[in-house]
Order: sequence, then structure tokens, then C-alpha cells
Amino acid sequence: MQTVPHNPTDGIYPATPDYIHALEVRQPNRILYVAGTMGLDAQGVPGKTLEQQLALIWSNIRTILASADMTVRNIVRITSYLRDASYADANQLARIAALDGHVVPTTALVAQTLSPDWLVEIEVIAAG
Repeated sequence: MQTVPHNPTDGIYPATPDYIHALEVRQPNRILYVAGTMGLDAQGVPGKTLEQQLALIWSNIRTILASADMTVRNIVRITSYLRDASYADANQLARIAALDGHVVPTTALVAQTLSPDWLVEIEVIAAG
């Protein structure tokens, strides 16, 4: 599999250093669609703070990826659903830390979650 970033600069607003406008995936052998993942521990209990939930989300995503013999380096797309717009900075910082230099297209939306205890939900697409 080969990935080719597409980050045009003419005629479009600039991307920030932590995301790109588009990522072309050439000849993937596998594509993994990960459902929205919440900040729940192994017993299904949500973290008490936003930071705890973000840590649990990325731990859960790494576990799901590992079950498919993938890592965060296989992620090609991220969508975050934030219960409140004020969570955007913490979500961005957690994503940057989790991806450790891996930059992919990403979108964050403010949405009501199914449970008021779920502060953030993140879904990813991975390819290998």
C-alpha cells in the first residue's frame, strides 16, 4: 500500500500542521472501518474527565487496530464527535499525541452523544 498526501495551497485555505486536506490510498490490501469509539474502560465505565476519556478512546482504538494487525500508522481518516465545542483543543492535542507525527485528514463535529456521560466519540478508517 502507498499513501500520497494531497495538500494543495493554491486556491484553497491552508491546512494546519496537524492535518492534511486529503490522503490518497493506493492499492490497499485491507481497509478497516472502526465504529465510533468512546472513552469507556473495559467494564464500559466512562472516564470521569475529558482527558481520561480521550486517553481511553485512543487506547481502545489502538486495541482495535492491533486486533487487525494494524497500528495508528495505518489510520487514513479520523472523525471526532465532540459533545461541546470547547473540547476541540483537548481533542486535537490527544490526536496529535496519539498519532505521533502521522498526519491524516480529520474532521471534528459537535454533536449530541447517545449518553450524556460520553464526551467524545472518535471513528477511524485504517488501511494496510
